[in-house]
Amino acid sequence: MSLFCCPLCAAPLTRNEKTYVCPGGHSFDRAREGYVHLLPANRKHAKDPGDDKAMAAARNRFLSGGWYAPLQEALCRLALTHAPAGAAVLDAGCGEGYYTAGVYAALARTGQVGRMAGVDLSKPSLRWAARRERAVEFAVASVYHLPVAGASVDLLLNCFSPLALDEFRRVLRPGGVYLYVVPAARHLWELKEVLYDHPYLNKEENIPYEGFSYLDVVPVETVLDLPDRDTIQDLFSMTPYRWKTPRASVARLEGLDRLRVTASFRVHVFRRTPV
Repeated sequence: MSLFCCPLCAAPLTRNEKTYVCPGGHSFDRAREGYVHLLPANRKHAKDPGDDKAMAAARNRFLSGGWYAPLQEALCRLALTHAPAGAAVLDAGCGEGYYTAGVYAALARTGQVGRMAGVDLSKPSLRWAARRERAVEFAVASVYHLPVAGASVDLLLNCFSPLALDEFRRVLRPGGVYLYVVPAARHLWELKEVLYDHPYLNKEENIPYEGFSYLDVVPVETVLDLPDRDTIQDLFSMTPYRWKTPRASVARLEGLDRLRVTASFRVHVFRRTPV
């Protein structure tokens, strides 16, 4: 049985070789790479929502290079600590699947994973994700309308993706754990110094969300020595700065042959409180 449910009637979905089907007769084709499209047309607010092909490819190259491996390793350690045996795991906003695949592999080695799925709006990203780890289910879907049954998830990941609290409360079982990755104050500070005349620190907050209790906030920091223009551009292309940086600032970055930059994250660890 799939971790996904039908986005039209909420019935459980069964995954076959080429389709997902529900008892009500709704059927959804699997793409060649293996992911499935579970975003109804009335919830699709753009022709091609999510990261475009170039941005997805840049993120795949950069993350596949191991530059953010310390963050992946931290997520794996936390998953191993908090996932029960046979856990149902969901990555909400999985992108190209780097963290999804890492967590799946760690849990699979210990037998702690039963079913794992990832959702994202970006079809180009999911093409990479589905190739990266075929044992994980992937679907085009919104984190604000997760095609997942209520109280069916033991461990929820959310790395730099929208905070859809109502849906996260709905799908997590009482006692389930939510790992929420956000940038720390000085994340990519040196990159911002190149791009902006007056860079600002990211705000760090510990917000007690309704329905969740704090277990921990885990800092992760590493210094990256990016060796060439291509790697620098891949990092820039996978950030929101790509969309809002003036051309003159982009030209300054393009002129760099190397860059030492701080990658700094905070992993907020929450437990779903009983309803």
